[in-house]
Amino acid sequence: MKKRIFSTLVLVLSLFLCMGVSFAGEAIKVGAGQPITGRFAFAGKHIHQGLMDSLSYANEQGGVGGMNFKYIYEDTGYDLKRAIASFKKIMAQDNPVMMYGESTGVGKAMAPEINSRYHVVYGSTSFSEELADREKNPYTFVSGPTYSQQFGVLLKYIAAQPKKNNKPHRVAFFYSDTEFGRDPIPFARQLAKKLGIEVVAEEVTKVGAVDITSQLLDLKRNKPDYCIFQGYVVPPIPEVIRGAKDFGLDIKFMGTFWAMTKMLLDKLGPDGEGYMGVSPYSYWYMDEVPMIQAMHAYSKKHHPDVAYRPSSYMQGWFTGMIYVKLAKLCNEAGLPITGENLKNMIPKVQNWDTGGLNGVVSFADSNATATGKVYKAQGGKFVAVSDWIKLDE
Repeated sequence: MKKRIFSTLVLVLSLFLCMGVSFAGEAIKVGAGQPITGRFAFAGKHIHQGLMDSLSYANEQGGVGGMNFKYIYEDTGYDLKRAIASFKKIMAQDNPVMMYGESTGVGKAMAPEINSRYHVVYGSTSFSEELADREKNPYTFVSGPTYSQQFGVLLKYIAAQPKKNNKPHRVAFFYSDTEFGRDPIPFARQLAKKLGIEVVAEEVTKVGAVDITSQLLDLKRNKPDYCIFQGYVVPPIPEVIRGAKDFGLDIKFMGTFWAMTKMLLDKLGPDGEGYMGVSPYSYWYMDEVPMIQAMHAYSKKHHPDVAYRPSSYMQGWFTGMIYVKLAKLCNEAGLPITGENLKNMIPKVQNWDTGGLNGVVSFADSNATATGKVYKAQGGKFVAVSDWIKLDE
């Protein structure tokens, strides 16, 4: 009888271990394949640091239910095959309950196995609409609004602005011929029509295009009031903005998250004045934001020589906040912290005060926040010109 009970206990324990359960007193494992080197390292190294610091900060605040977070990572070099191999290696060796990936490509490639085999909550650098689809990818979330939702925030902002001569706002979409660039465009077309905004031009280029003469001539011909960039980080944005000025065009240029960085403003110099866009996060220099204050205090203690953190760091930090929030919801519900239970907590994140870093967040209709703020460049910094805009309101 005792032998049978012992065998049953061993079997149950083995099942829990295979599921990646975190027990009180143990570590809550978070795995990550980070693009610390490679062509995305300019952002990846900051995302990595932000996520690591966010989890460390949570540990300093007491962790969750007597458990601290353990961050396990590998450098993927922004290489898809290497990133997939790192994902599988970390899952096999450490069996974390949460994972982080370097790109949209990794998320889409691993989605079938995440859903059917690994059952691990997954975040990444991506704001892909597909990855935030709760029905297709219930274990996956994005750390802010999707690219479509970011476009939606900008279009909603534009629709609320005074019209010229009482005529509909005229908007151009300027995007790269990549999955990253094309992702939100179908949604943006539909929403623009719904909001009474005319899409008068769609300019498509290769990433980092140098010759944008034909696109500038098309903008001159169609005379948009606004032009929204998608699928770029820096080039060809400075060339487009300067070229438009040379042509005497009166266009308000805007960008989504990856085109809302200090790096871009530094490249633009004086030509960046008045540039606008949407970001899911507050900026490092916004001292009045409670979570930014907490980040400054943490940085002063652990990284005293750091003077500035870019938006990519904010993305990493906020992702860490989501991991911690999901773990706390499991703990409050009296549930073990497993990938399955963490996944079930994502829709339960409602009206969550993020200390001003990302407004008040709800994962309502998808595994994305649908919330962003519109900023305008003034004196080399971004200043808010809107409150937090919720696309689903």
